[in-house]
Amino acid sequence: MSPKNKIKLNILRRKLDFVDNDLLKVLKKRSNLVNEVLKLKKYKSEIVDKKRINFILKKIKKKSLQNKIDPKITNRIWKNMIWSYIDFERRNFKKK
Repeated sequence: MSPKNKIKLNILRRKLDFVDNDLLKVLKKRSNLVNEVLKLKKYKSEIVDKKRINFILKKIKKKSLQNKIDPKITNRIWKNMIWSYIDFERRNFKKK
């Protein structure tokens, strides 16, 4: 890699680091909301809502296409995020 391209790469990586920091802030907000949702659930069986998951994934695909983002990327990210939060809910569920 040329010295000029190394500089460009470092600049782009710094920009990615800033975006990652923003994503962490958004994930914190999302985590807080998921925690509030969890408090409303009375039964562990309420944690997985397949209709809701399918609705979200379809909506994300549509928005991805509208925003010219590869929908395979967003689908994979959202599926992993959804199942990570389902795991979080299962681990933190308390019977009332």
